[in-house]
Amino acid sequence: MACKAGKVEGSPSYIGSSDAYTINCTGFDLYGVDPAAFKSVFDRKAFRPVINNSVPTQVNISFTLSAILDVDAQIQLLTSFLWVNMIWDNAFISWNPEECGGLKKISVAAKNLWLPDIFIIEFMDVDQTPPSLSAYVRSNGRIRYDKPMKVTSICNLDIFYFPFDLQNCTLTFSSFLYTVDNLLLGMEREVWEIADNSRNIIRTQGEWELLGINKATPKLAVGSSLYDQIMFYVTIRRRPRLYVINLLLPSGFLIAIDALSFFLPIESGNRAPFKMTLLLGYTVFLLMMNDLLPPSGTPLISVYFALCLSLMVVSLLEAIFLTYLLNLVTTHPPPMPHWLHSLVLCYLRATTCAKRSQKETRGTGPNFIHVPGLMEPVVMAAWVPGCSEARLNGDPGSSRVPLEEQDQGQPTVKLWRTFCHILDSLLFWVYLLFMSSSLITVIVLWSS
Repeated sequence: MACKAGKVEGSPSYIGSSDAYTINCTGFDLYGVDPAAFKSVFDRKAFRPVINNSVPTQVNISFTLSAILDVDAQIQLLTSFLWVNMIWDNAFISWNPEECGGLKKISVAAKNLWLPDIFIIEFMDVDQTPPSLSAYVRSNGRIRYDKPMKVTSICNLDIFYFPFDLQNCTLTFSSFLYTVDNLLLGMEREVWEIADNSRNIIRTQGEWELLGINKATPKLAVGSSLYDQIMFYVTIRRRPRLYVINLLLPSGFLIAIDALSFFLPIESGNRAPFKMTLLLGYTVFLLMMNDLLPPSGTPLISVYFALCLSLMVVSLLEAIFLTYLLNLVTTHPPPMPHWLHSLVLCYLRATTCAKRSQKETRGTGPNFIHVPGLMEPVVMAAWVPGCSEARLNGDPGSSRVPLEEQDQGQPTVKLWRTFCHILDSLLFWVYLLFMSSSLITVIVLWSS
């Protein structure tokens, strides 16, 4: 039992008008594959396996991304593990399975066959593919070669949205020797099959997850030579849970506590030490969490931390200033400027009108003026006409004279304390407004 033989035993011959060579497969089903039958094929491994040299070899490629090992933001490298699959036709190989005991494919050491010089353009390391790999050869000369590769490829990483960032890395397959006249690239599987298969068998469940894979087929022009290539766009996303729990939540808690510290009485003198301790704790927190941040670039989370630190510093300065001012006006109260005295009276007048309108709805009784920062409200010594009565009488100063007469009898210290509490409330609302607007801006940028 033998396939068609050429004129000389062991030498190839044409099958009619076919461009494929035949192999003497006598005894393959009984004694195994005879290496001598493939000697002529092995001798031609240095040459592209075509009969007509003007016909380009079609190489169909695909890959499976089985692991995302590392993403180095500092040197912009993606380390992954791929199973690369290549299929092409060898015109020097052919046998009839019916004449060879139904043998349809055999495995041959890859070093004995012509292999296409397909490489990844972004590859930045030495190829460590094991040399002792095999390829499957079918009876019609179709060869399938699979090889595992640890690929360290360059990737343009954008860490601005860390830890909610998406990265798009490219893997470009091309030949460095054969132009489009000699070698063409095609797809063994559809790109969606590559993406689904990679997601199903990916081995790592660490920091990164695979979102999808797309492709493009641009030609690479080098001088007058044109090379075929297939470019795969691999989209990966960082899992942010670790960073949300270890970075964002503690920082949010600390800034919230700093905002709540405004409710500590400024007269007690405990607000500034408390804010200083909180600021020290936040600084230690940033130093401990520094290893979790990207080593290069300026991500948005660094801007967020700098903003929180700045807010806490401004809050501490405000507490120190108010403590100093209260101590100054208590020990050596300076004369209050006329414009400031008018502002304080306007504030007290507005507060009195608001409280009087509330009391009129509840019933008559003694009038009180609540000065911020004081434990008890001040009882009015004289009756103060309502705001509506003052406007109806046409006397704009009618509601001001009793207050001014009362304020002339109050110590200057009380007016200064009232001013300090008004300033404290104003700075607190400014602090909340700035903090809220800044955080909303950062969140909108993260979600965009």
